[in-house]
Amino acid sequence: MKKYWENAITFEEYLTISKQRLENPDNENDIEFKPYYELGVQRMERTLSKFSADKEQRNILQSKNFDGKILIISEPWCGDASTTVPALVKFFEGRNEVKIFLRDSDTSLIDQFQTNGTQSIPKVIIMDNELNVKNSWGPRPQYGHGLLLKFKADPESYPREQFYNDLQIYYAKNRGKDAIQEILELL
Repeated sequence: MKKYWENAITFEEYLTISKQRLENPDNENDIEFKPYYELGVQRMERTLSKFSADKEQRNILQSKNFDGKILIISEPWCGDASTTVPALVKFFEGRNEVKIFLRDSDTSLIDQFQTNGTQSIPKVIIMDNELNVKNSWGPRPQYGHGLLLKFKADPESYPREQFYNDLQIYYAKNRGKDAIQEILELL
């Protein structure tokens, strides 16, 4: 974990990389994902401007006496990450160090934290100060997972476009609160 932590970046660097990939795509993947980078940057900036830490959740964090570190496996084009990652960074800001590891830079980390055999992101790794893994969370809150299951169960009556729309409306209204709550329960 030490290697991954040392190669991880700050949220500011993550946001800069997101904007760079949007403005100057340097490979086929960046070109193909350009619309997702654009949405991701917009969503991250909206979350940063609208996020306000819930006082009750702050009190829960305080009561847990968690003094470890948070490592988030993510990519800037990911719709689930675009609201969750900035909310988590803002929530833990000033209390716990949070870094981001770009999934596609080295998939050996996400391969250790797969979700149902997939490299789904974001994945939040909760560690102590010695970088021992204590728990993990992701890629989306339970409510979002329920929407995914609804889509997978009957894509004809609940098509992909409706699922994506419902999920992003949920994220925009929830502003990371459910993800934070679920992570607090794992501390």
